Amino acid sequence: MDNIDLELIKSLIKTKRELEIADRNFDIAEAELIDYYSYQIKANKAKLSYLIKEAKQKGYELDMVNELKVQMIEKEAI
Repeated sequence: MDNIDLELIKSLIKTKRELEIADRNFDIAEAELIDYYSYQIKANKAKLSYLIKEAKQKGYELDMVNELKVQMIEKEAI
């Protein structure tokens, strides 16, 4: 696995973060925004499912994603 697909990894991390944000916003949303956050949650879950499937087909494991996320954050801090 010498050739890591960084765009796929970044998309997984970004989509997971967006799903977490939509979940939190849904919990505190006013009535007018509940449908909006519901659609965001559903869309992000579908995208995340697709990205996980792609990652598994490339031989990645989710633990690797978390490890790469930590490494990327550490590099950005330097």
